[in-house]
Amino acid sequence: MFHWDGGLKLTTPDLAIDFRRRQPRAFISHAHADHMARHQYALCTPATAALYHLRLGKRPVRELPYREPVDWGGVRLTTYPAGHCLGSAMLLAEDAGQSLLYSGDFQLRPSLTAEPAELVPADIFVLESTFGLPEYRLPDRDSVVTQFLELVEKTLAGGAVPMVVAYALGKSQEVTRILTGAGFPVVQHGLVYPISQVYEQLGMPLGNYRRWAGQLEPGEVVVVPPGHSVDLKGPSVRFALTGWAQDPRAKYRLKVDHALPLSDHADYDDLLEAVQRVGAKKVYCTHGPESFVDCLRRRGVDAWPLNRPWQARLF
Repeated sequence: MFHWDGGLKLTTPDLAIDFRRRQPRAFISHAHADHMARHQYALCTPATAALYHLRLGKRPVRELPYREPVDWGGVRLTTYPAGHCLGSAMLLAEDAGQSLLYSGDFQLRPSLTAEPAELVPADIFVLESTFGLPEYRLPDRDSVVTQFLELVEKTLAGGAVPMVVAYALGKSQEVTRILTGAGFPVVQHGLVYPISQVYEQLGMPLGNYRRWAGQLEPGEVVVVPPGHSVDLKGPSVRFALTGWAQDPRAKYRLKVDHALPLSDHADYDDLLEAVQRVGAKKVYCTHGPESFVDCLRRRGVDAWPLNRPWQARLF
């Protein structure tokens, strides 16, 4: 049903899945740079299509709205929300009585800026397993958000500017919605703002935010992508909200003052729950530690890593 060709491909339609190199036909699970390229023809959700066009220019696209099956290239394809960012999707492929669910990046915890993930049964489950280590059991989301907002308030009260370092697509919009929902106006870096405008156009309001124009008003919080900043006149305190913050050393690696474990990826327990809920006969893990495959095997799951040379054969 699928094979490995420097990346996952559905065999019957020769459909590349989340390839970073240009393909004749490719499915894009979401519009992060490490999951897409300027393909000759792409399949994705309507929201991902809008973000894809913004980031890589207008491209030929077939839109696949959530939960609306289509017959394409000899297989039946259906997208389901992945909970990772706006438009992110899992892909269910059905071919000759066999089904495969591809997760891409996903999370099971609620998001303010993405539809909740929907896991569906499948014979084969291809699972993104970034946080596939037991130490990445993340704390309760609400407690992390409360801590974050308290630190923002303390920073402002101390006369410094809170500066949140977050990926331009997804995390920046989530952080903006958290902040504006708590009454903090947000100023976004120029790389973040156009993406937020697409969110707004697609019916995802983000609250009281604006584009950086060279100066700040009292009480505003700045959101910038990694590797970027804005020219502030006074002191600032840098924040990062990421699952990697579960490691106490993360703030030094990320070069921030505060790293808080708020993620848009499934944590260790959610990965285990996802495998249980899908109930697949075979599970293939990607973008994660091989020890997670061993963990699944100890639990009686027929699990394999999905990025090894021997997987060039068909499955």
